[in-house]
Formats: sequence, structure tokens, C-alpha cells
Amino acid sequence: MSYDQAHFTERARIIKALAHPVRLFFVEELARHERCVCELTAMVGLDISTVSKHLGVLKKAGILVDEKRGNQVFYQLLTPCILNFFGCIEAVIGGETVTTNCAC
Repeated sequence: MSYDQAHFTERARIIKALAHPVRLFFVEELARHERCVCELTAMVGLDISTVSKHLGVLKKAGILVDEKRGNQVFYQLLTPCILNFFGCIEAVIGGETVTTNCAC
């Protein structure tokens, strides 16, 4: 495999989009089912503009999609496979040694 800077830069961009505790929470919550911005705002106790910015980062990275319904915007997880990556992270946190390819 050769070093393809553009490819690894794109990977880093997506990982950076996930690199915030609130955004990680949103991804896990949206894996359960779609939510409107107002619900997510209440869950994390932040103002709506901050929540919208976090959701925008995840949407721009291609992780979430949104749909406007009346005055509300609903978000859902576009890439549920990202949860496999979280499973690998949990293995590292738990100090597990993974000797085979995980489902990441």
C-alpha cells in the first residue's frame, strides 16, 4: 500500500468531526433513532445554536443527514457502520488485546 496523502487527509477529516464528546453522544443516540434538534438540545443541555453547529460538523463529514419538517429539523445517522469503529475504541479503552481483525 502506498501513501496517498489525499486519502489519509480525508480519513483525518472524518475522525476530527467525531472528536468531541457531544458529537460522539449524538452519533450513538442517532443510531437508536432519528431525533429533532430540540430533543438533542434537551439531552445535552446546550443552547440550540451550539447543538446545530455540532450537528452541522457531523453532517458535513457525511455521518448524518437531516430533514426539515415544518419548523423542526430531524437528524438521522447515515453511516451506522461508524458504530463498529466505536466498538474498536471500546476495546482499546478496556485494555483488550485484539488478535484478529475486529468488525471495524
